[in-house]
Amino acid sequence: MLEFNQWFFVLLANFLVLLFVLNQILFKPLARISKERESATEGALDEAKAMTAIKDEAVARMNAELLAARNKARDVFGGLREGGQAVQKEVMSKAEAQAVEMIEKARKELQAEAEKARAALKADVERFSDEIVRKLVKA
Repeated sequence: MLEFNQWFFVLLANFLVLLFVLNQILFKPLARISKERESATEGALDEAKAMTAIKDEAVARMNAELLAARNKARDVFGGLREGGQAVQKEVMSKAEAQAVEMIEKARKELQAEAEKARAALKADVERFSDEIVRKLVKA
């Protein structure tokens, strides 16, 4: 059973003094450090969330710029390809026209040479026929 004698009050006073001293020396500083740590942690978390949001925004902006650059490059490439094809067609048509012109020129030259050869052969045939007739008439 619990007896209330002088030691009870001494122990109670000792307990209360110890509780007051420990509260001043240990509990209040620990509570303050805990609150500071919690506020620092919350601040760091908020800062990390803000940085993550900034990073996400920057990544989205970079992806948009990259997509725009790809589209621009595709358009430029397509334009250059079309221009190159147009130049190629132009060069091919010029080369074809030049080849046709050269073929026609060669054909005309061949016809002229053939006419010259025919004329020369005709003259030779007439001369040979005259010579054959003379030889036959002499004989």
